Amino acid sequence: MIRKFLEKSGEWIGKKLSIFYHPIFSRFISKETYLYASTGGANTVFDIFLYFIFYNFIFHKELFTFYNIAISPYIAAFLFVFPITFMTGFYLAKYVTFTASSLQGRKQLFRYAVSVGGSIILNYLLIKLLVENFKIYPTPSKMITTVIVVIYSFIIQKFFTFKTGKKQLLKTKATED
Repeated sequence: MIRKFLEKSGEWIGKKLSIFYHPIFSRFISKETYLYASTGGANTVFDIFLYFIFYNFIFHKELFTFYNIAISPYIAAFLFVFPITFMTGFYLAKYVTFTASSLQGRKQLFRYAVSVGGSIILNYLLIKLLVENFKIYPTPSKMITTVIVVIYSFIIQKFFTFKTGKKQLLKTKATED
């Protein structure tokens, strides 16, 4: 029942996004790339919004202590926001963007977790570098980091997580025509 709801809501989101695809973007990018940019963009805005709220209003820009471990507020905000946007990102990727993937859902989720693990490491290192070494404020640092991580994520998700590489895209393109 939940799976049906996720599939139907993903279909609905995909149809709404497709309204803007043909007249504006179809000449420049594939539909899959457009959907990834749209859903990924929405999830990224959601991520940055939550990060801002957690950093400024939940952690009040102060150290967060967890079992005698002091965590900087910008890293704590990242750690608390991550599980939320992990789930929304997987949902959007599976049910809206990479619907042509023939991999099983469990395999996709595992691969998504692996690819996101790489994103976490990249996020952590870049935020630390930008805030501590380059003295850039945390929220702009998160925004810069996000651009880099999004490029990494698209490549990994397309060719590994949901494996919709060239063969899969040819099948999808044939059914669209």
